[in-house]
Amino acid sequence: MRKAKPKKRILLPDPKFGDVAVTRFVNNLMLDGKKSIAYTIFYDALELVGKKMKDADKSPLEIWKQALENITPQVEVKSKRIGGATFQVPMEVRPERKISISMKNLVLYSRKRAGKTMADKLAAEIMDAYNQQGAAFKRKEEMHRMAEANKAFAHFRF
Repeated sequence: MRKAKPKKRILLPDPKFGDVAVTRFVNNLMLDGKKSIAYTIFYDALELVGKKMKDADKSPLEIWKQALENITPQVEVKSKRIGGATFQVPMEVRPERKISISMKNLVLYSRKRAGKTMADKLAAEIMDAYNQQGAAFKRKEEMHRMAEANKAFAHFRF
């Protein structure tokens, strides 16, 4: 599209918590359009988080939100070609993209985890992200390290 910006789709809040962020996460979690199954997986995962982290004086939803915040990258590197050479230019991430990157990473690394059910895997990854460890958190740290290493090319920002 050259001129017209695509319209933002308005998401309905989820049935249990009434939160739009949950719906957005479930949409990332969903496979083959099976939204009700994705909701079941998410709610089961939050239930498991609630059981395993009783000592934390937060609700499972707050723990999930904090986990997402912990794996949200602030900067990323983008390839830019200048005079035949390709540079990795560090750039700040747009707010919308920050959220989508963190959600996608949480789902991706949950799927790669060892575990019985997807709810178990997701719960484990949420707890790891909350405690600032796990694969999704490592991914964020890696993105920040790459941006730091290529700080010399920051003046190529576009």
